[in-house]
Amino acid sequence: MTDPIADYLTRLRNAIKAGHRVVEIPASNLKKEITRILFEKGYILSYKFVEDGPQGTIKVALKYDPVNKVNAIKSLQRVSTPGLRQYVGYREMPRVLNGLGIAILSTSKGVMTNKEAETQKLGGEVLCYVY
Repeated sequence: MTDPIADYLTRLRNAIKAGHRVVEIPASNLKKEITRILFEKGYILSYKFVEDGPQGTIKVALKYDPVNKVNAIKSLQRVSTPGLRQYVGYREMPRVLNGLGIAILSTSKGVMTNKEAETQKLGGEVLCYVY
């Protein structure tokens, strides 16, 4: 596997399309931070880190609307790939869905959303768009 972030997003996408409530994903520090951001912004219901073996797993409980059975995540899009890195400065920060979605960035101060990076005047690598 050459791109673990793309694998993480694909596992979430597949679980959403299949209608699963919980999905297990192999853990890494970057994936843990992305999961924390998704939870803080209300895109997932809950998460739990399970330490089993050398790297552990992340159990993510997906968030669905109880009436329409529609998931809170409409789209997960990988932006920066290992073959083509996408970097932005704080002045060129991307707006996702005209401000309704979030872009997750890896900055020198850690992983954060585009809005947090813009207020701290930080640029970085755009990992993915979520809306």
